[in-house]
Amino acid sequence: MSTKQKVEVFTAGCPACDETVSLVKSLACESCEVEIHDMKQPAVAERAKGFGIRSLPAVVIDGKLADCCNGRGPDADTLEAAGLGRKG
Repeated sequence: MSTKQKVEVFTAGCPACDETVSLVKSLACESCEVEIHDMKQPAVAERAKGFGIRSLPAVVIDGKLADCCNGRGPDADTLEAAGLGRKG
């Protein structure tokens, strides 16, 4: 008997998110339990923070944020290095 692999996709319903949902579903096996989470729901957004999710779409596999989704999202240092706030 094999154990289920829990796969969670955090989405905002945008086209890029929909593409990721389709990709995950196409790669999922019979023992994969795929859950789609709507980030527009406050409880889902709070859960996403616990995984360190900073941008969407994001995929969590067995409680761990997938490497492809880790470390993304805007941060002050990167935005300032790109020139944000220098004009005016």
